[in-house]
Amino acid sequence: MANKKVIISCAITGSIHTPSMSEYLPVTAQEISDSAIGAAEAGAAIVHLHARNPEDGRPDQSPEAFEPFLRTIKQQSNVVVNLTTGGSPYMPVEERVQPAAHWKPEVASLNMGSMNFGLFPMLERYKEFKHQWEPDMLEGSHDLVFRNSFKDIRYALETLNETGARYEFECYDTSHLHNLNYFYQEGLVKGPLFIQTCFGLLGGIGGHPEEVMHMKRTADRLFGDNYRWSVLGAGRNQMPIAAMAAANGGHVRVGLEDNLWLDKGALAKTNAEQVVRVRKIIEGLGLEIASADEARDILELKGADAVGF
Repeated sequence: MANKKVIISCAITGSIHTPSMSEYLPVTAQEISDSAIGAAEAGAAIVHLHARNPEDGRPDQSPEAFEPFLRTIKQQSNVVVNLTTGGSPYMPVEERVQPAAHWKPEVASLNMGSMNFGLFPMLERYKEFKHQWEPDMLEGSHDLVFRNSFKDIRYALETLNETGARYEFECYDTSHLHNLNYFYQEGLVKGPLFIQTCFGLLGGIGGHPEEVMHMKRTADRLFGDNYRWSVLGAGRNQMPIAAMAAANGGHVRVGLEDNLWLDKGALAKTNAEQVVRVRKIIEGLGLEIASADEARDILELKGADAVGF
């Protein structure tokens, strides 16, 4: 697990945060492509992408919503593209996998278990919204189970395996690692596994250092040397957990999908700002960041010439 090169992934916009929460959240295709290219120029080897309705910022998993920024990013950058199959937790898996199935990226995200998905605490911070769907979505998460059943996961794998994509396996709790191990033992996924352990979201594992290391120890025991470890810390957990992972041989994910802030009381104006911040942490530890092509080698990806865009 010791890495001389640390992969920085940047999650550009996501589906959890809403336009009213930050004027800097990318919504339009132009904003998403500009922000992704800026993150890559700052040092991100991978950009993790969602699409939104340009009028109201609502999550949009139609393949055509992804096309404008996918083509722009590929024309202007060598960055690895990772397409979400998480979409929105309110969408069925058949809808969520459509962009990755159509565009055949090098990497697709895949949530590895069902979970409560509590976004409603954001209603305590944000009181005014531009669009009614925003508070409705947050309020609805009181009774939201983000469904990722074994049937759903198998459907996603059987749909996407033929595209040659690797996966960013998003694991929000210890059970998700065991779910992944089931599919690994069944032969539906192959190493090296790119495991994104996710911390600090209400409904998943917390962000305490002991919980971070518990997830790593569990992955070590289940997968040995046949996985690459990365971390995602939600909100204020973002940089401390990234620093901890990098110091322990892992890779890191930052971005406005996971955290709108750069410092206490200061919104991040771009995704690139967070990439620069985590790059300083990595380099301060005496480590180097991986280029996009080095990330392709580390994760054994199919290459940018084999995607569908």
